[in-house]
Amino acid sequence: MEDLGAPASYLTLGEGTKAYASDGKLLGEVQHVLAAPDEDIFDGLVIDVSWLPGGLRFADASQVSEIYERGVVLSVDSDAAERLPEPSENPGELEVTGPESVDRNELSEKLRRAWEVLSGKGP
Repeated sequence: MEDLGAPASYLTLGEGTKAYASDGKLLGEVQHVLAAPDEDIFDGLVIDVSWLPGGLRFADASQVSEIYERGVVLSVDSDAAERLPEPSENPGELEVTGPESVDRNELSEKLRRAWEVLSGKGP
């Protein structure tokens, strides 16, 4: 992985910022940052992984491990990153297979907002 610079905030992330898996593999580039800056809420990222099947992927804020000046590192490895969900208006059923507890309503809301941004219906 190249030098990503100094640690930074989600507020500094922009379109085209490189996104990496936890194992160092380049996944693609940030397409959108989902956040409510006035409330200091970071929801996640939409990553363009166009060289992988499917195009866009949604990474929840909990899956973003580190943010730097010139890149972002997810907490999932490249295999898991390929299975990240696509942003959609009506997200599909998700299966939780670990000790972690996921609030499905919260994730559904984040995916809905990602879809609204991508489709031009949202901010």
